[in-house]
Amino acid sequence: MRITAFWAVCFLMILGLACHRGNGKTGKLSREDSLRVALEDISGKISSNSKDAKLFHERAKLYIGLREINQALNDINKALLIDPKKADYYITLSDIYLLMGQPQNCEESLLKAVSVDPKNLSANLKLADLYLIVKDYRKVDQYVREVLALDMTNTPARFTRAMALLETGDTAHAVGDLMDAVKLNQSYFDAYMLLGELFATRKDPLAAGYFNNALRIRPLSREALYNLGMFYQESGQYPKAIGTYEVLSRVDTTFRDAPYNIAYINLVYRQDFQTAVEYFTKAITRDPKYAESWYNRGLSYEQLKEYPKAYDDYQKSLKLKVNYDKAIEGLNRLDKLMKK
Repeated sequence: MRITAFWAVCFLMILGLACHRGNGKTGKLSREDSLRVALEDISGKISSNSKDAKLFHERAKLYIGLREINQALNDINKALLIDPKKADYYITLSDIYLLMGQPQNCEESLLKAVSVDPKNLSANLKLADLYLIVKDYRKVDQYVREVLALDMTNTPARFTRAMALLETGDTAHAVGDLMDAVKLNQSYFDAYMLLGELFATRKDPLAAGYFNNALRIRPLSREALYNLGMFYQESGQYPKAIGTYEVLSRVDTTFRDAPYNIAYINLVYRQDFQTAVEYFTKAITRDPKYAESWYNRGLSYEQLKEYPKAYDDYQKSLKLKVNYDKAIEGLNRLDKLMKK
């Protein structure tokens, strides 16, 4: 997991704009259906009272949840016409502009919210988040300080500043902010994950503790299990790595890299080629187009001297990945071995 990708997900979570799907169980409404019911109800109220800005604001937020952005923009503008002194309305307008890919308008809306209500935590924090996206680190620090002046225990502000510090190369102070965040909020999954990543790059044993804390919060997190497994693998703790990947393989029965990594450990580090074949086969079952699994299973067969099987796997990997150098080299090796 890259830090940049990780932050993109976190930012959507901060804004509360991530998509959700229904649980698929009969007898229960999906999230979209629930939003539609609420939308119908509030539209009825607006029909009876078209001068209530709060109703238009609430409907705008429902439209955001449904990704009906033009309708959301129309409603929030109506709310602002009725009551232009409400900071929360400008914040919702900023969310809409962000979804529309208009960061400048998003910034203007948030600045207006702050001008209306300088002590609005949400507006100040979202400005810090926005400036992180556009890489204006001076303003990130400015608005994080504004948030912390209002609430010293605010952990999202510390997380945002940590991200800015990382992007400017100040890892030590970033780690300090993240550690403060998890001290203040021991259920802060994202901060534990990022601390785990940072310590894993140093091969520091503390990384495992941070990933395990993340798993304490979300025991079925594929991301946390995979990162923990990779840390164990890269630090030579192969039994722990395999055990973690086995758990991950059960948590997500479609995730190809869990059996692949178990196979790779057996192939490269344990020279247990038969077990490697078994797990590369599992990875192939999960993704028949996984060229690297076909190649590495072929390599495992080659080590077992099962040359025809190895040859078939190298050919398959080459079909899936044109000009795959390793597969070509493997076929050339086998041509020489099988001619002897």
